[in-house]
Amino acid sequence: MLRYAAIDVGSNAVRLLIADITYNENGFGFKKNTLVRVPLRLGDDAFLDHKISARKIEDLIKTMQAFKNLMDVYQVTKYLACATSSMREAQNGREIIKLIQEKANLDLEIIEGQREANIIYANHIEDDLDIRKNYLYIDVGGGSTELSVFVNKVPVASKSFDIGTIRILDNQDKEETWEEMKLWVKDQTKYHKNLAGIGTGGNINKLYKMANEKEGMPLTFLKLKSLYNQLNSHSLKERIQLFNLNPDRADVIIPACEIFITVMKWTGIKQIHVPRVGMADGIINLLIEENLNK
Repeated sequence: MLRYAAIDVGSNAVRLLIADITYNENGFGFKKNTLVRVPLRLGDDAFLDHKISARKIEDLIKTMQAFKNLMDVYQVTKYLACATSSMREAQNGREIIKLIQEKANLDLEIIEGQREANIIYANHIEDDLDIRKNYLYIDVGGGSTELSVFVNKVPVASKSFDIGTIRILDNQDKEETWEEMKLWVKDQTKYHKNLAGIGTGGNINKLYKMANEKEGMPLTFLKLKSLYNQLNSHSLKERIQLFNLNPDRADVIIPACEIFITVMKWTGIKQIHVPRVGMADGIINLLIEENLNK
């Protein structure tokens, strides 16, 4: 059995996805075998102090050592480990990369926003899109939001913005960045009619689950707004209890809603498709493309 692994070092959580590579008449694909998520919250350090603290470095190294051990046990043949917004911003990011290499024997790559967007749409969600519609792909993370415009199933514009859930919680989102994102979105979508949304990231996946939509059906703007109002009317403690949310999900889900709702308002998008994939899935697909689909 051929196995690949993806490590996503995000601003809110660090994930390991181990996937079994499959093959059928359509080519290579994968089946998720094991997914481990550790809520390290590197963004709190990176966005407030612009460096990762000694305590969180230690936790990250322990996590990477555990991931490496799991990959060895599962006999993973190829892996790709990517760090996004918080590590981009941390002044000691490069030092941490070296420590991880020394202590966990893992190569971790700090990727730029454009590469992050490219990895996310290595999921090839466009294969299932309606050719008659144009799409705005919205991926919301802890430190950044990646936006891509798809026309006739082809990405025609893509940009990463330093607006994310942890950044908003820590009051580190800037008004001028919001304005820049608004201008970019309006400029890139003004000539495209029949615009629908595609949403990825842990928060929109959770919101979709909470909405109880039929599998494959889009989430409407009104339903998303209603969920937001419902969640926002409760305290953090109540959100954890009433909606059965993990503590590290119960706080970030509010700013995530705000980002999705705001972008949908700017564009008049009434529906958002939620394919329930993310960065880790994109990494596995990228590994398949680079190693098998040649």
